[in-house]
Amino acid sequence: MEKLRSFKSFRHLNIDLINEENAEELLDAQAHIWNHIFNFINSMCLKCAIQLGIPDIIHSHGKPMTLSLLISALPIHKTKAPCVYRLMRLLVHSGFFALRKVGENDHEEGYVLTDASKLLLKNNPLSVTPFLLAMLDPVITKPWNFLSTWFQNEDPTPFDTANGLTFWDYGSHEPKMANFFNDAMASDARLVTSVVIDKCKGVFEGLESLVDVGGGTGTVAKAIAAAFPQMECTVFDLPHVVADLRAKENLKFVGGDMFDAVSPGDAILLKWILHDWSDEESVKILKKCKEAITSKGNKKGKVIIIDMMVENQKDEDNESYETQLFFDMLMMVLVTGRERNEKEWAKLFQDAGFTRYKITPILGLRSLIEVFP
Repeated sequence: MEKLRSFKSFRHLNIDLINEENAEELLDAQAHIWNHIFNFINSMCLKCAIQLGIPDIIHSHGKPMTLSLLISALPIHKTKAPCVYRLMRLLVHSGFFALRKVGENDHEEGYVLTDASKLLLKNNPLSVTPFLLAMLDPVITKPWNFLSTWFQNEDPTPFDTANGLTFWDYGSHEPKMANFFNDAMASDARLVTSVVIDKCKGVFEGLESLVDVGGGTGTVAKAIAAAFPQMECTVFDLPHVVADLRAKENLKFVGGDMFDAVSPGDAILLKWILHDWSDEESVKILKKCKEAITSKGNKKGKVIIIDMMVENQKDEDNESYETQLFFDMLMMVLVTGRERNEKEWAKLFQDAGFTRYKITPILGLRSLIEVFP
């Protein structure tokens, strides 16, 4: 009898819901939930395509590539051939590939690259493939399974909850993670730096020296040093990061800890650094940068920040805004940082003792900020 009453109650609940809400709206709501549940499928299918080399295979073909030709070129087991179409159908829907007629009078279609997949080619100097593979590595995806647990404990990040170490400590003990993280940052740096040097040359004019704090293997500093040969550029990072890197012409490498001191220079560059750290930690870093640009009575010094500016987009650009929100959650899960809006950035600068700042949008997701003592 109890089971019967429960079933009747369930039926009554369903009828009430359909009566209260339009059935079509309910189905739309269900589809919305399903699409968010399965969002990871887009990411993993894209990762699969990269690991199989699909973008490079299509690019090397030089013209629309039929499904049969693609299958024959892929390093897959013959029993998996029928599954390639299903993978490509999703990736076409997601905008990573497109279909074009093979010939003018031919009804057969072939796959071609889109702007997005061109950025996934291995030999593209602006390739984002290293960043994609790093962000979808199990070490990075595992902490997301601990997000709700983290909300209920005292750990600094879900990464710490999942691994028993902070992101930075884990990287210092695991060369593989340190390497793919450096590769990911370098791939992003090439894209951003090409835009910065092209659109923001005035930011660097008149500077005799620049220190790239947290500059890793020097991807950004190398590009700036080449574009401004009269300027002395220094990559400042942890000793183990720069230990095997050698100086060249107007570029040198210095080991140190930005929380202790920063090498002096006319300008300090912080590219994608402060979003890794909490407000308190960021203020400490900025104070060390302020000391570096004002040492020896330097009056023309400034800090150049390349980072995200949340809400720095048109209202209708929902995709860019969503990406910024994703990055903010990423900072929360992996490290103690966050993405910031202009008001939050301004407070950091004020708390660190700076008097003014200037913002120059450089990409849909990021801005260049000049901060002056």
